[in-house]
Amino acid sequence: MKHDDTIKQITENAIANLKAALEAGDSASLTAYLAAMARFHRYSFGNVMLIFAQKPDATRVAGFHTWKKLGRSVRKGEKGLLIIAPMTIRKKADDETTDGEDKVFVRYRGVHVFDISQTDGEPLPEFERATGNPGDAADRLRAFASSRAIAVETAAHLGGADGVSTGGKIILRMGLSPAEECSVLAHELAHELLHHGEDRPACKTVRELEAEGVAFIVGQAIGLVNQSASADYIRLYKGDAEQLVASLDRIQKTAATLIASLSSTGAIATEVSG
Repeated sequence: MKHDDTIKQITENAIANLKAALEAGDSASLTAYLAAMARFHRYSFGNVMLIFAQKPDATRVAGFHTWKKLGRSVRKGEKGLLIIAPMTIRKKADDETTDGEDKVFVRYRGVHVFDISQTDGEPLPEFERATGNPGDAADRLRAFASSRAIAVETAAHLGGADGVSTGGKIILRMGLSPAEECSVLAHELAHELLHHGEDRPACKTVRELEAEGVAFIVGQAIGLVNQSASADYIRLYKGDAEQLVASLDRIQKTAATLIASLSSTGAIATEVSG
């Protein structure tokens, strides 16, 4: 119960701080949080918020015993980062169970993880990361689009836009650099996944912020240098703070889906599971 109260307090404080920063016109906090989403793209929105609130510079986290298996030890006196983890409970079938099968329940509990900077020991393998060059990321995103029956085409002119999402089809402007093409494609794929269904936000500001948030996270995950461009876009299209916080979970899940399509070789993995 103590962990539950602590988790609730940390999360509420983090959200309040983010909202206050945005209301003051400062997008740096949002940019830093989206970068954390890229580093911890396998984690839920809530756990990213918890990690970021407790240690904004965290890069790779794992539990005490996981670090031991990786040849590293948590230094004495280091304070763990509290996150939420699922716990499977199996209840054996009894006479009152009509179908005679065991029942499986999932419960959540607070656990502690530690960042690599809190440990000593064997160096971890360095993951290959692009630095401004997306490699085959655009091709992988195109393949992902195809798997979702989303056509990707090009056109010489799009009325000043770099990309357009039309619901089942994305059109990219010809002449984009490889990095621009990858970022724009991620942006338009976010529109396709988020903004053509019944839960489509009515406000264009919100839709653009969600799409650019996803593109920022994907770009960060593959090493594209897009911080300033995305920060400017976020500043231009920022919605009200309440709506932004409501959108973060959608941004996180969509970015994680796209990153999964890029990381079949593990080349962009940046966290260690606990």
